Amino acid sequence: MKYPVYNIQGEKVKEIDLNDSIFNIEVKPEVIHEVVVAQMANSRKPVAHTKTRGEVKGGGRKPWRQKGTGRARHGSIRSPLWIGGGVVFGPRNDRNFSKKINKKIRKKAILMALSDRFSESSAVIVDNLDINTPKTKEAVSIFSNFFDKVFGSEDKKDINSIGYKFLIVTPDTNENLILAVRNIPKVKVIRADSLNTKDLVDFPKLVILEDSIKVIEDIYQVSK
Repeated sequence: MKYPVYNIQGEKVKEIDLNDSIFNIEVKPEVIHEVVVAQMANSRKPVAHTKTRGEVKGGGRKPWRQKGTGRARHGSIRSPLWIGGGVVFGPRNDRNFSKKINKKIRKKAILMALSDRFSESSAVIVDNLDINTPKTKEAVSIFSNFFDKVFGSEDKKDINSIGYKFLIVTPDTNENLILAVRNIPKVKVIRADSLNTKDLVDFPKLVILEDSIKVIEDIYQVSK
């Protein structure tokens, strides 16, 4: 599969061959859905937490004697029957939400998500992406001009808005780029060796540096 490569000015400079076994495989939505659900579950942290009667403060003394008062017998004011007492079967912060996903399925889902972006022409390959200074204003100017030429213009609400939600895939850590885009809404930078299905699904546009293609092929050990 041949795919165009652009420079940062939004001009088409060449075409490269993409490996069909990575960037052009059959997409099965149910597989992608299964992996995204598992990934979200594995990143979920249990926050809700209720205290049992053994954790609630107080209640060490029997509220009244066992017999002779005409009232029901009670041993502690921290019983679940009392207001302010412990909670029975409430949510606990030691709950485990994690789901197990087969490694092959996880790998397939990433390749399917990549293939889906390329089949829809929502992925753009850039030959180079050098940011001279880690300034948001410079990054906004560069990407706004780039997307206007590649995809067409969109409304920009403020100076820090490019109009597109997109994921940038780099071959290695680019500190200037990370610092330049971290304050831009709906933009994220990720290394090619850290690709995951959820990010590929969440971001409708994909900007991939040309060197990242080689990294992806090396990781998944697929030769042309």
